[in-house]
Amino acid sequence: MEVRAVNKFTGISAQKTRLVLNEMRGKPAEDALAILQFMPQKAAQDVAKTIKSAIANAVENFGLDAEDLYISKIMADEAPTRKWRRFGARGRFKPWLRRSAHITVVLDERQTD
Repeated sequence: MEVRAVNKFTGISAQKTRLVLNEMRGKPAEDALAILQFMPQKAAQDVAKTIKSAIANAVENFGLDAEDLYISKIMADEAPTRKWRRFGARGRFKPWLRRSAHITVVLDERQTD
């Protein structure tokens, strides 16, 4: 059974978040949280928060066991970009972009035979 959690409008760009996500794909959820705890990237905190939310959804809403869950899909999509202008030399404007991302985590249950 697939369980989802989405963290929207995170303050980090999707490109930087994907660098963290690529390490987590296919791993057990508990192992992924242990790895994220020691990653220096700022995006690791938002990814860990989303994985914890997905685990809580699975346990509370569906009664699944947290040890049997693994990350089947994890992705970061681009969210709206905040744009503003800075004044540059010779009367020009320099556009500044503040990018954000939507993080989606899908957990699935390992089949134990």
